[in-house]
Amino acid sequence: MVRIIFITGGVLSGLGKGVAAASIGKILQFRGYTVDMMKIDPYLNVDPGTLNPIEHGEVFVCEEVWKFEPVPGYIYNIAEVDQDFGTYERFLDINMHPQNNITSGQVYLAIVLKERFGDFLGKTVQVIPHVTDEIKKRILRAVKRKNPDVFIIEVGGTVGDIETMPYLEAIRQLRIELGKNNTVLIHVTLVPYLDTVGQHKTKPTQHSVRTLQSMGLQPDIIIARSNTILPEDIKEKISLFSNVSREAVISDPDIETIYELPLIFEQQNLGSLLCRLLNLEDSLHIDKLKEWEGVVNRFKNPSRIIDIAVVGKYCKIVDSYISINEALKHAAAYYNSKVKLHFLESEMFEEDSRKLSILSNYDGILLTPGFGERGTEGMIASARYAIKNKIPFLGICFGAQLLFIAFVREYLKLEEANSTEINPYTPHPVVDLLEEQRGLKSKGGTMMLGSMKILLKKNTKLYEAYRSEIIYERFRHRYNINPEYARKCEEHGLVISAYTEGGYIAGIELRDGWIVGVQFHPEFKSRPNKPSPIYLQYIMNAIKYSEDKKTGEHKLSTH
Repeated sequence: MVRIIFITGGVLSGLGKGVAAASIGKILQFRGYTVDMMKIDPYLNVDPGTLNPIEHGEVFVCEEVWKFEPVPGYIYNIAEVDQDFGTYERFLDINMHPQNNITSGQVYLAIVLKERFGDFLGKTVQVIPHVTDEIKKRILRAVKRKNPDVFIIEVGGTVGDIETMPYLEAIRQLRIELGKNNTVLIHVTLVPYLDTVGQHKTKPTQHSVRTLQSMGLQPDIIIARSNTILPEDIKEKISLFSNVSREAVISDPDIETIYELPLIFEQQNLGSLLCRLLNLEDSLHIDKLKEWEGVVNRFKNPSRIIDIAVVGKYCKIVDSYISINEALKHAAAYYNSKVKLHFLESEMFEEDSRKLSILSNYDGILLTPGFGERGTEGMIASARYAIKNKIPFLGICFGAQLLFIAFVREYLKLEEANSTEINPYTPHPVVDLLEEQRGLKSKGGTMMLGSMKILLKKNTKLYEAYRSEIIYERFRHRYNINPEYARKCEEHGLVISAYTEGGYIAGIELRDGWIVGVQFHPEFKSRPNKPSPIYLQYIMNAIKYSEDKKTGEHKLSTH
């Protein structure tokens, strides 16, 4: 019997439920149990693929594409999922499946289409039982796909939100149907510290738990987010007013690296408590625990700091680029270093080009993914600055396309060169729509998505990073570098270093200097214990560049 752990959140969003959920999965892995995870998102979008990163955060891309078929003949490609999936993959070192991201859009779309097809035989379609039955069916189907020892379900949103109510009701029903010792309910909540009175305040947690109880759900464990480890008297107060045992109040403090959280949970005996509640053998594998402690220590004890400029158009919230941020941290930790990320809105360079000179303060520049016209000229200008000054540079997806535009303008002197995404009437469409994308009207789930085979050229920077002629990485794009212009650029020092199996350009680099652009998203496969090869190579060159600057070996161009 698969055990299921349900995780809800209270008080406010942004508490780090995803990190807490992944950490719970990790402490179960310490005990040798197989784990799979699910994220429930109450919004009405079918998937997050059309959401603005500033509003929702990063869109994560899975290895596989799921053919979502709510009724025969209606098929939707889903590989774009919530950013928490990246957290799950990085902690647990597993590939998540897009079927494990339930959205209200998927649930209601399936129900409405089934009603139109006559599946409900004239019945009045209602939230209970039809919506809750669909939710339960989706959960149990996902459980059976891998049949793990423990299946962890994170419910997005906050208890009390109208959007989450059908999911909480479905959980209430499932807990009854699956029986005692087969499910655990964990509630993640906030315990703020008020400087004015010098106290932690438990009232928000009390109200949140009572809201949960009013829906027929009693949490077994409360994870309390706070700025510090909670004092014993605060834990006792939460226990008393929330109807949970004292040992079931777990502190989740602010920490230096998120990867330390499983260790903090382990110190509070959360793993043993879960095993007892789920009737599982509590057999901690010390070697697995020690291995993770080694990973955490690399993040906590760096010998140097590397400054990286992250240039993009969604820098107002760091969650827009969370997988990139983590991949850079993974690579830096591998070299016993800490990366300090500096998020720069590209529009600032359009407002005043003199501000480009601040890029000389950094040890590397990363040009981020994105869509649309806003801020692109500033991103292109950043790429040109890196080219001129030979600053280590990595362009990801859209960033690689803009690197190519910068190269064309700089070396082919075609100042009107552009992407047809940005300027459909450009006389030099050096980046253009993929052939199979032409004529498509639907936006959701129609990009080139998921993992694909990539062929690397020997004697290139990409090959040096991966040490293989064949790799598999994940894609998410509609536009691609125009090979006609790329061939012209090869005469001026550009190297086409990678192609997809279908013949599309997947990687470019400069012969002179460590400047690389990749059409794929290597950050999605980076792990704290297995950093992405291209990010490792990038950070290694940023470290070298930093050391050369200190010794005066690197000089900025006056061009």
